[in-house]
Amino acid sequence: MTTLLAFVVAIGVLVMFHELGHYWVARLCDVKVLRFSIGFGKVIYVKKFAGGETEWAISAVPLGGYVKMLDEREGEVAEHEVQRAFNRKPIAQRMAIVVAGPVANLLLAIVLYWVLFMHGVPGIKPVLGEVPPQTPAAVARLQAQETILSIAGKPVPSWQDLNWILLDAAMRGETVHIEGRTVQGVGLQHELDLGSVEPADLDGDFLQKLGVQLYQPLVQPIIGKLTEGGVAQRAGLRADDRIVRADGHDIAQWKELVEIVRSHPGSALHLEVERAGSQLLMEVTPDAASEAGKPVGKIGAAPFVEPHAFDAMLTEISYAPYAAFAQAVRKTWETASVSLRMMGKMVLGEVSMKNLSGPLTIADYAGQSAQMGAVAYLGFLALISISLGVLNLLPIPLLDGGHLLYHTIELIKGSPVSDKAWEVGQNVGIVLLFTMMAFALYNDISRLILG
Repeated sequence: MTTLLAFVVAIGVLVMFHELGHYWVARLCDVKVLRFSIGFGKVIYVKKFAGGETEWAISAVPLGGYVKMLDEREGEVAEHEVQRAFNRKPIAQRMAIVVAGPVANLLLAIVLYWVLFMHGVPGIKPVLGEVPPQTPAAVARLQAQETILSIAGKPVPSWQDLNWILLDAAMRGETVHIEGRTVQGVGLQHELDLGSVEPADLDGDFLQKLGVQLYQPLVQPIIGKLTEGGVAQRAGLRADDRIVRADGHDIAQWKELVEIVRSHPGSALHLEVERAGSQLLMEVTPDAASEAGKPVGKIGAAPFVEPHAFDAMLTEISYAPYAAFAQAVRKTWETASVSLRMMGKMVLGEVSMKNLSGPLTIADYAGQSAQMGAVAYLGFLALISISLGVLNLLPIPLLDGGHLLYHTIELIKGSPVSDKAWEVGQNVGIVLLFTMMAFALYNDISRLILG
């Protein structure tokens, strides 16, 4: 129910702002608005206020909305209202009305980020873990436990920002200048070459190929929790057990145990366990699970973690009102530009279409962010609002970008596109949108149901 409610609220808010953008600019241009609808398809509720001329409606399919304006191309218009028809307005006004929806979504994202940056956004400090040899990070002489201060002149207040900035630069294949600081406070300068990142790497954890990974405090190989009825519990393991060896390999930290367990799906493992000063020998056979199409082993055990060890890695990013607004504009612009480039790479076949998400994934993320709290949910709304704005600007008929394309052609040639061209374009748009939706739903099912 949390997921469903969070999804409905998110879609309702984003669609409402999008359509209000069209509505407000249409009214400013004195275009008569016949209906404002949240959702499309069959109208299930409609209200017309006294003295008003617009029907306010809720329709059956809650995955969009529309603003229906007076237009001679869609029916007869009374003589006294002809000048209020959309198609009679100057081309500049029509283009402004069309683009107002996506712009409203981008403005909403700026406002949401502004509020978040003034309130404070939790994050993880940009501290590097071990740098694998013969990786671009090793060539650039990045160091373990180094704190990254800036990349390409942009400040890096959190690991999330580091990831985003490097993703943007990786899609361009750039070499970026990095400023860092050692644990001792010594300043460092690096040149990180991102040219080795292939488009296919963007489908997964491209940072791993670069050799850039997050520092994680040492976690002792001590069991903290067990899954009820899981492999570990059935084998006799208990909370507070320390794993000393696994298949003859000494275990100094939890991640070493994880690596061995994952590499033995369905194969028996012999563990040496220390319990209350006594040494025990146990055998476990990890369950086989599928991750990214590969079998991995799992035993249903989680480590005991000292809270203060990870608390030191957390940070909160906040700014004064003016600086927060500047950061909100910057983040919205950068997110939109990266989204556009990623879409372009998908169209060119350089990036897999599996990166395309549909309503099921959006609903899942809506529920997860809502459970994490208001800050996470507002951040989710801002991100989806940017995606909605960018998507609608694509030059696909039926979308705002398609209508903007028609008006641009009209501006160049001095006359509207023909009815035949309009009809063909609409049919092409329907095919493209249904194809995109089919890919998105397939990806959703793959992620959420098939794993």
